[in-house]
Amino acid sequence: MKLTDAGLETVLLFDEGIDLQQFASFPLVDSDEGRAALRRYYRPFLELARDRDVPLVLATPTWRASSDWGRLLGYENDDLAAVNRRAVALVESVRDDVLDATDRGNVVIDGSIGPRSDAYQPTLVMNADEAEDYHSAQLRTFADTGCTQATALTLTYVDEAVGITRAATSAGLPVHIGFTVETDGRLPSGDSIEEAIVGVDRVTDGAVVSFMINCAHPTHFDHALPEGESRTRIGGLRANASTLSHAELDESEELDSGDPDDLAERYVALRRDLPGLEVVGGCCGTDIRHVTTICDAWLAADSPN
Repeated sequence: MKLTDAGLETVLLFDEGIDLQQFASFPLVDSDEGRAALRRYYRPFLELARDRDVPLVLATPTWRASSDWGRLLGYENDDLAAVNRRAVALVESVRDDVLDATDRGNVVIDGSIGPRSDAYQPTLVMNADEAEDYHSAQLRTFADTGCTQATALTLTYVDEAVGITRAATSAGLPVHIGFTVETDGRLPSGDSIEEAIVGVDRVTDGAVVSFMINCAHPTHFDHALPEGESRTRIGGLRANASTLSHAELDESEELDSGDPDDLAERYVALRRDLPGLEVVGGCCGTDIRHVTTICDAWLAADSPN
């Protein structure tokens, strides 16, 4: 097992009371208050991984630090590249504050990539070449920092995943691809999870290190897992706390944090169906409570007693 973190944006929005313009967390690295909030978010995950002696994949707050979203928030070109670098540096700084030199080796700094369009209701769909061109700048920036891998989260269709994979490969970064699904277990594009994985692997020669399901509750996809070899390609899970659909979450004015114990039980149960599952964390509505409960349930399942 490797841990990763939780629903950064929902923690900042609901727990910290921060007004996240465009639902983007990366601009917080440019204010004292924002950096303090990010440190409060990251620190408990580092402490949990240290105390449980498990590896940690720590995602940078850069899910929306790409050119279209950056432009909306006043960051373009060199300024956008610079804020991505500052975001990586902040995560490294929190790691170094919490962990000694020995424990730091158990932490992977993961460059977080998000979709160009909205993750729930995409209005812009690219072909693979356009997606590669769009995401290349951010991935090249990550390759010049302390990031040793990148993970794309909440992707909604195959071509964008293909473009990101190609861009990451060109930048020399190992890449993980995270798809989101609706309550029927299918991507917003209509593809099944299996069709999406096979579609990416087929045209990238299997360049993706592993695939992830994220931003959906296990009840949305546990009935729709791949039947074939592609099932073994799912190596990560960052589920939502809530069983609500994406549309319902969009309309919600209150945070639905679900049931951490039930979520943890579902993660452990999915181990039987997902032999490659290794990286576990959370997405919308989850926080350190959920990840702690998942971690402890996982370790208990591993215990011979």
